[in-house]
Amino acid sequence: MLISVSAVALPALVFYGAAVLVLQNSGFSLMEILRDPAQQSGASSFLGFVSNIGVWLWVSSFAICCYSLITRPTDMTRGRAELIVLLALLSLLLAVDDFFLLHERYVYQKGIFLFYALCALTLLARHFRRIIEIDGFSFGLAGMLLASSIIIDMEQRHIPFDYAHVQLLEEGCKFVGASLWLYFCGRAGSAPMSGVAQQ
Repeated sequence: MLISVSAVALPALVFYGAAVLVLQNSGFSLMEILRDPAQQSGASSFLGFVSNIGVWLWVSSFAICCYSLITRPTDMTRGRAELIVLLALLSLLLAVDDFFLLHERYVYQKGIFLFYALCALTLLARHFRRIIEIDGFSFGLAGMLLASSIIIDMEQRHIPFDYAHVQLLEEGCKFVGASLWLYFCGRAGSAPMSGVAQQ
């Protein structure tokens, strides 16, 4: 029991200490590091509510995939496990991007969008039959909505509507797409393995 608790507590303590030290050395105060942005700014706790829930969707997808791999049944094949690993990695990348606003502040936007598209297409090409058998409709609809969100984001200056309504549409596509992605990850980890999906 002590070993199991240590395996969780020690990495958490190391991460906590390292994060505080690195951010302090980067010029942030302890309160800036430790307190929630809403507490520091005095803003409403609901500021960015939908965006924050969107990050939860990506993190939940990652967590479900990891749980499926850790508790996987003995009959889970390498192909099925590889699909779940790829789903987990892409979910984690999308969570990190959304949380830290990578494609909006730090990384060339079109480059990272192209990278996401290549990842999704590679995933689809490599595991097409498994995806179809697990739930091809939800995977396809999630992909279409997320792709629509990206296209709207890239072309928003050319859309003849005010910025707020364009954002409403873009974020709506992303939110529903992320929800369907979470649903598919759950299906991939729990659907009975028969036929192609088992291979």
